[in-house]
Amino acid sequence: MAPSHFVTTDWLKERLGAPGIIVLDASWYLPAQGRDAAAEYEAAHIPGAIRFDIDAMSDETSPLPHMLPRPEVFASRMRELGIGDGMHIVVYDGMGLFSAPRVWWMLRTFGVRDVQILEGGFPAWLAAGGPTEDGDGPRRDRRHFSARLDHGAVADADDVARALETGSAQVVDARSAPRFRGEEAEPRPGVRPGHMPGARNVHYSALQTDGRLKDADALRKVFADAGVDPERPVVTTCGSGVTAAIVALALETLGHPPRALYDGSWSEWGVDPARPVATGPA
Repeated sequence: MAPSHFVTTDWLKERLGAPGIIVLDASWYLPAQGRDAAAEYEAAHIPGAIRFDIDAMSDETSPLPHMLPRPEVFASRMRELGIGDGMHIVVYDGMGLFSAPRVWWMLRTFGVRDVQILEGGFPAWLAAGGPTEDGDGPRRDRRHFSARLDHGAVADADDVARALETGSAQVVDARSAPRFRGEEAEPRPGVRPGHMPGARNVHYSALQTDGRLKDADALRKVFADAGVDPERPVVTTCGSGVTAAIVALALETLGHPPRALYDGSWSEWGVDPARPVATGPA
């Protein structure tokens, strides 16, 4: 097992407000989930937590949803939030384990190593009797933040195509089985149903229980049942690059970091007529 990428609610309670500890509310929801991350944050969040809006921190010049921005843009926005180098960042979300791994992955991909996820997220915090506050959140002074993009951690469509053609890496899709098999219409207009030929399907929900990542043995079984060998290179993908990070987190927890995450994911592949699409099971 790799070192834990999580902190417990008790750990955070003891250190809440300590210098150098920054808490980020990384809540983000799919339209079908019918939840408003901004409104929920304003109604209640962990005291001192800063709202990290995945869409606002994305590449606004890209037609694809929440793609990574350029390093200098990410650094500027982090400075505006008052987040600087050397801080210990704790990330959580309102579902337990849904969008927080995406922000954990983003931060690590831009060179932050001292970042962990609150185990069980905001639901666990509430269940443990953790305090909350409402309102817009804290206003912090600008801090210096350095962003160094790890290009190798980010796959593009050509990288994925080569992996599938050569077998140099397994491509693991975190979407639901009906979407993967092409039995459901995609939520984004113009995106074809189905999956990349040769990809494997591990729905992100299979990797967790009650908003927490499953234990190592259970994770290994989920991957094995899907025909995925965690000890071989993996590129993770999903609908738009968010839940692919849950698969990446599970692999890292097992001590086998993925080769890369396909940032464009099915939102990019599924609209490109030059890219092949398969339907049915893996």
